[in-house]
Amino acid sequence: MRLIYVDESYCKACYYVVALLVPETSVRPLGAALDTVVIDASWGYGGINSQAELHGYDLFHAQRDWEPLKTMARARIGIYGKALQAIADHDVRVIIRGVMSRRLVQRYGERASHPHSVTLWHLLERCDEYLEQVGDVGLAIADEPGQADQQPEYRKSLRDFQLTGTRGYRSRQITRIVDTIYFAPSTASRLVQAADLIAFLHHRMETETNTDTRVVKANNALWARIAPRVIHSRCWIP
Repeated sequence: MRLIYVDESYCKACYYVVALLVPETSVRPLGAALDTVVIDASWGYGGINSQAELHGYDLFHAQRDWEPLKTMARARIGIYGKALQAIADHDVRVIIRGVMSRRLVQRYGERASHPHSVTLWHLLERCDEYLEQVGDVGLAIADEPGQADQQPEYRKSLRDFQLTGTRGYRSRQITRIVDTIYFAPSTASRLVQAADLIAFLHHRMETETNTDTRVVKANNALWARIAPRVIHSRCWIP
């Protein structure tokens, strides 16, 4: 079985969702490796809690758990890199789906689905397709959505996909993602945090307008660590 950890990163213009597919035998080792990254940071830098959340935005901008490193950008980038390397060192796969949110509204108006719903459905299709190729099944565990009432909606959508199939030109019946979608707060799951790190960096690189070559170089170096594990990445432009 593969555990499918899902998280998102977005802005007004676009919305990205990432799936981190982890074999059950790698779940505990990867979680422990990410714990080690944070523990090492807490030993090396004052003020960092050994249970600090590996959150992409907070690491990049020295917010919340990572505020003590506000003047230490190099240290924050180093921690981010170590976390991505820990992920890449395990037998994981990454699938990324996105949608241009503004174009979605322009095309469909009031009939437009929420960008999260659209990207999640596309993501589940590709995850199901991959699981079929490798002869395995998966269980989806997603970061809690911003609104609690979205959870029943997403569970119903997956159930509909399992019974009658998805919509669109690549419609398929979901047969390899079993049971329902489980939701967990990112603070409680290192592997949901892993999906967040990937989602934030991907979103940042796709939308970043900073022309500082040092920033571009740092982003590229970080992405190079996880890129070999990405098996699908696409953004839908309605």
